[in-house]
Amino acid sequence: MYRNEATNYENINLKKVFTIECKDIVLREFRLEDLEELYALTLQPEITDYLPDWIGSREEYEDWVPNIYIKSNKEFFKAVPNVENHAIILGIILKKTNEFIGWCCVCGNDDIPDCNTEIAYAISKYHRNKGYTTQAAKAMIQYLFEQTNIDALSALALQNNEPSNRVIQKCGFKFIDSIDISKREFNWYKLSKGQLQNENKQY
Repeated sequence: MYRNEATNYENINLKKVFTIECKDIVLREFRLEDLEELYALTLQPEITDYLPDWIGSREEYEDWVPNIYIKSNKEFFKAVPNVENHAIILGIILKKTNEFIGWCCVCGNDDIPDCNTEIAYAISKYHRNKGYTTQAAKAMIQYLFEQTNIDALSALALQNNEPSNRVIQKCGFKFIDSIDISKREFNWYKLSKGQLQNENKQY
């Protein structure tokens, strides 16, 4: 499922690209070639209305892609399995077209009261309601719980963002509380490795 020596990063070849295979999509670490498609996604208000931190100019993305996203991934992979204080961000690639249609990431979020390692995601408005985001989130969670020392995750969704809340619930997260961040009301969910293992044993 995990390609390119996902569990051994001591001598990683930086030309290799880490991927996670899913049914209809592939999760893949960012490449410089993703700039145009990524930037185009950030122009969709359907994404940035919920993720305003991703608003930026094309010039800013020319800097962010190599110096934040790609760099963060390389540092994450080198730290596996001890990935505290590291972030991972993977592109969502549609298998049948090889199109970059979104992203899924895990990073720290100090706005969360506890369990402040958060999973987040975004998907193009043209590829919604097809299960791709759920596939991406589930694959990311499985990878983290199996290959790293992360044993619990949080997820946030604006209370009026029904699709995002559904994705979180489908991944097994349990609602904890409503929290206010920057004057916006979010539903806060948590999922532990033990909780997921117990649920899987029931099937």
